[in-house]
Amino acid sequence: MDWLNYHHLLYFWTVAKEGSIAAAGKKLLLAQPTISGQLRALERSIGEKLFIKAGRGLVLTDTGQLVYRYADEIFSLGREMSDALQGRPTGRPLELIVGIADVLPKLVSFRLLRPAMRLPTPVRIICREDKHDALIARLAVHELDIVLSDSPINPAVRLRAFNHLLGECGVTIMGKAKLARKYRRGFPRSLDGAPFILPTDNTSLRQSLNQWFDANNIRPDTQAELEDSALLKVFGQEGIGVFAVPTAIEKEVSQQYSVEAVGRVDNIKERFFAISAERKLKHPAILAISRAARKTLAEC
Repeated sequence: MDWLNYHHLLYFWTVAKEGSIAAAGKKLLLAQPTISGQLRALERSIGEKLFIKAGRGLVLTDTGQLVYRYADEIFSLGREMSDALQGRPTGRPLELIVGIADVLPKLVSFRLLRPAMRLPTPVRIICREDKHDALIARLAVHELDIVLSDSPINPAVRLRAFNHLLGECGVTIMGKAKLARKYRRGFPRSLDGAPFILPTDNTSLRQSLNQWFDANNIRPDTQAELEDSALLKVFGQEGIGVFAVPTAIEKEVSQQYSVEAVGRVDNIKERFFAISAERKLKHPAILAISRAARKTLAEC
């Protein structure tokens, strides 16, 4: 593809937005055969199909989704240029679409994203929460700019994606004041038989805790196993048992949930990753997230 025909791209973009060639024809005041011919010409120049039929409408292929995102950006910039030439304010923020693994604590997610909100250029952040593997699949078809997770992409997954370690920190065991005072003495041996609220076994933290329990001959009295990290902390707030959090958010958890540190476990490491479709991070907001995370997590 040596050059881009922007008329073809406009027709493609309109069809994608309207959902069919007929609807796009009404919008553009063009005959359907004209639009169909322009779409075929664009597909030939790209060398890939952009649509597949679905009932009476059309659905974007993976390549079509990628082209649509670029086309949307191109025509948004065109509108912005027109506004600027006519003296109207633009103020269009950068957009960052982030996939957040559902096992990542909400406070960690916010801590990681906060630097992007402090850039001189406004950034609009759109967050999608889902299972790790589902987010990686969406990243592969360019629905997301980045995925934040507590685990890297599995090497066995045959997708073009790259892991960027943001940093790591230890783990703090926390609980209500009465429990914290009781189990602080003789920590960590004091935790043998202690009431525990644990994350579910599909999380990296649970796997690390299990190994640490075995290494220290600790048998916790499991009161609950919770997948949602925020709900886990609410259980802890109510005194159901002690629980583990990344040391990076120990202070925030203490203030928000009225709990105290029982003790810190430095040899359990919680790691945080940004996973991208590109080897080198380029988006200004992602670069801000990466730089700040490496600095703050290194201080834990």
